[in-house]
Amino acid sequence: METTTKAAITVEATIKAPIEKVWTMWSEPNHIMQWCQASEDWHAPYADNDLRKDGKFKTTMAAKDGSFSFDFEGVYSNVEKHKVIEYAMSDGRKVKIVFTSNGNETKVSETFDPEDTNPIEMQRGGWQAILDNFKTYVETNV
Repeated sequence: METTTKAAITVEATIKAPIEKVWTMWSEPNHIMQWCQASEDWHAPYADNDLRKDGKFKTTMAAKDGSFSFDFEGVYSNVEKHKVIEYAMSDGRKVKIVFTSNGNETKVSETFDPEDTNPIEMQRGGWQAILDNFKTYVETNV
């Protein structure tokens, strides 16, 4: 049995919006469905989110051409409103998201355990692309 551990990956973005708006758009399913994709040829046709300790979430991510889809899901282990969200994905990998308020700007720092299938840089790039989509969505929806 392999026991090697890969270092966690962190992606970050500073969003020009107050923490209350960032938190709402991060956590409400109607908003999640608007920003949760890594590229223009994908979308999130379904999202459900019970943002509390032991609450579950699920977002369906799908190619717009219908060729592929998967559910991104997990269970929350820690939720501190406007500060931190921690969860375990369905495959057991851990994620921690820290929200840091600075007036009309909010820094979002997302750290996650990598999976074993895809290269680290591909994973970092995909998660960063989704975070960048979130930033654009928040900043353009006043």
